[in-house]
Amino acid sequence: MQILRSSFRLVAGITLLLLAQSLCASESANRKAYLVEIDGAIGPVTQELITRAIDDAQSESAHMVILQMNTPGGLDHSMREIIQAILNAQIPVVTYISPQGSRAASAGTYILYASHVAAMAPATNLGAATPVQIGGMPRPPADPNQTGDQQADDAGKSSTEKKLINDAVAYIQGLAKLRGRNELWAEAAVREAASLTAVEALEMNVIDVIADDLNHLLQQLDGREIDIKGRKQILATDALVLERTLPDWRSKLLGIITNPNIAYILMLVGIYGLILEFSNPGGLLPGIVGAISLLLALYAFQVLPINYAGLALVVIGLAFMVAEMFVTSGGLLGIGGVIAFTAGSILLFEDEYLAISMPLIGGTALVAGGFMLWILRRFTTLRHRQVVSGAEYMIGRSGTVIEDIGEHGRVEIDGESWLAKSTQPLTAGQAIRVTAIDKLMLTVEPSDNQLEE
Repeated sequence: MQILRSSFRLVAGITLLLLAQSLCASESANRKAYLVEIDGAIGPVTQELITRAIDDAQSESAHMVILQMNTPGGLDHSMREIIQAILNAQIPVVTYISPQGSRAASAGTYILYASHVAAMAPATNLGAATPVQIGGMPRPPADPNQTGDQQADDAGKSSTEKKLINDAVAYIQGLAKLRGRNELWAEAAVREAASLTAVEALEMNVIDVIADDLNHLLQQLDGREIDIKGRKQILATDALVLERTLPDWRSKLLGIITNPNIAYILMLVGIYGLILEFSNPGGLLPGIVGAISLLLALYAFQVLPINYAGLALVVIGLAFMVAEMFVTSGGLLGIGGVIAFTAGSILLFEDEYLAISMPLIGGTALVAGGFMLWILRRFTTLRHRQVVSGAEYMIGRSGTVIEDIGEHGRVEIDGESWLAKSTQPLTAGQAIRVTAIDKLMLTVEPSDNQLEE
């Protein structure tokens, strides 16, 4: 009986110990905040990093997610996916524009407005949230029925631009209303590209907190009440542990290949690799490298804002330059190909924050143009070079009769014996000249010197 009691006490003690450890682990998880550092344009990599951090934080019951942001803006699609993840989050998401000297322009302003808590470091700014459309468009004539102010607001805006701006205004105002922030300034940030400093943003109820650094931010957030989808939560940030969310290998790879310059180079390597493989079948290496590069480029183009007119111009330009090597056009195909290729490269991406480097485009165009000039010069030299083989080479060649020729006989030309015929009899040793060739039969006549004799 005593043994049973001792065993029961031992089991009960172990159970209590495990429960205590479990509670400590849960408490430790709740005392953790995920930190995501954003420095650069908002794109697919940023989107994947933020959404993964929010999902991981929720699965581990972390206390909050902090987005430390410094961005000039970015892709509309990626921005909306990030905002959707923030709005559906079951834990607080804090956007903090930091360090000092940073900004949250364009897409960054929308993300800040969507966050549960908006904070800025001193000497930072936000705003300039007007959607940008690449490519100049003609200005429509002013409507005489509009007032002067209305005409000034609409000056230089096409119907498409007006739709983009109105959609962006409605979107950011909806976020401002949801979080109780300044709706009027949000509209001005879109329509007028207005910007604010940290102090001005706090005074105008655009942000909630100004903090010098992350520790100062956590101190100010402690005890603040947050509304999360209708549920009130009191932030307890005292002694909160920050865990940085770093890009995994997939995010790093995606970040490399979705760089517009890298995607552009991959496309060129892919196209030229396949051209080399088709021109010289059996090489294998150009075909393998070209196929892999082209597939990676196509994946990058899938997630980047591609202008398909620009892509078509690039492909047509490359096709023209390749065709110049096989078609005699006097350089028209090659020059047209270089022009189409350069124009398409400039128009390839529709977002100003994700565009191909102009030096890269210029360098590639110069190489392509130089290659075209080399081909034209090469073809011109070949056209003026003396023929050294084939039927054309035999016409006019001199030789010696090997055996007498009545109707047929044999002659020697450049050490080779040929079957020959002549319209007049020829004797062995007589010098002759070739006047025509029919397959392997030469037509010959006495050479000029002997004709004079």
